[in-house]
Amino acid sequence: MGMLLNIIIAVVGFVIICGGIYMSYGNQKGKYEKKKHAGVLYVLGLLVICFGMSFTIIPTGYTGVLSTFGQISDWTLPNGFNFRIPLAQQITLVNNKQQDMVFESEQIVSETLERNTVTFSGVTVTYQINPEKSAWIAANVSNYEDNLVGASLVASAIKTSSKTLSPVDVTNRSILEPKAQECVQESLDQKYGEGTIKVNKVVINNAQFDEAYDEKIAQKQQSQMSYETQAIENKKNIEKAEADAKVKQTAAEAEAKANETLEKSLSQNVLLSKMLDKWNGELPKAVGGDSGMIFDVSSLLGDAAKSQSSSGNPAETTAPANN
Repeated sequence: MGMLLNIIIAVVGFVIICGGIYMSYGNQKGKYEKKKHAGVLYVLGLLVICFGMSFTIIPTGYTGVLSTFGQISDWTLPNGFNFRIPLAQQITLVNNKQQDMVFESEQIVSETLERNTVTFSGVTVTYQINPEKSAWIAANVSNYEDNLVGASLVASAIKTSSKTLSPVDVTNRSILEPKAQECVQESLDQKYGEGTIKVNKVVINNAQFDEAYDEKIAQKQQSQMSYETQAIENKKNIEKAEADAKVKQTAAEAEAKANETLEKSLSQNVLLSKMLDKWNGELPKAVGGDSGMIFDVSSLLGDAAKSQSSSGNPAETTAPANN
């Protein structure tokens, strides 16, 4: 937009000069007066052309770098309208927006923490130039548009990051890309100074191992699945055994509590009552004493009955005598 405006103003100045030329040579009548007015048009046209070449409009997202006869100034020009001396000074625009440096065809061969070979491809680095450092970059970095974030620097940073990660993590983009971004930022800070360039994001589309390692990973995953399956089975068995033991413990506690209640409720009379309920009317044939001797209970009962019958009832034995 600024360049277009410069061109338009310069064209207007050129048209004014052409008008002065026409006024000087187009009609010879009143030659002196016309040349006088033509001179005014010449001066006005030159002034308009100089004005058109004496300013630059810097758009949003850019800064300007002023150079005088090739010598770059130490300060950076802000957005908007900026003057310069025509022919002596130039204003170069520096892009301070987010930019992508794409390494689509480059392949980066590196290693993991366990020294497994891995190949990265499809790398994109999104970066942004600090506006305050635009003049420094223009003065110190040749062809900075293409060389500011170089392929060798990015490759070195990604190799450094991959060597700190395990094979599982190096294929996890949520872990790999932030680590690579950190390493790229450190490399740029070491090269250009801290705060010169900000790395916003690093994208790595592909990370591939060799075929031998892929087979090892497949075997490892199968072993891990088997281990997890067995662990689940063992856990089920343990839980079942614990449940069975708990059931047995609960049953034993219930039985002990029932026995304790029954023991407290039993008395001598209750035991005697229960014994009599189940007695068939027969006395035991023999009982044992404390001395360990066994007595025939039935014979003792028989002797006691005979003794009682022989003594009889006194009333019955004396009754005939009274008669």
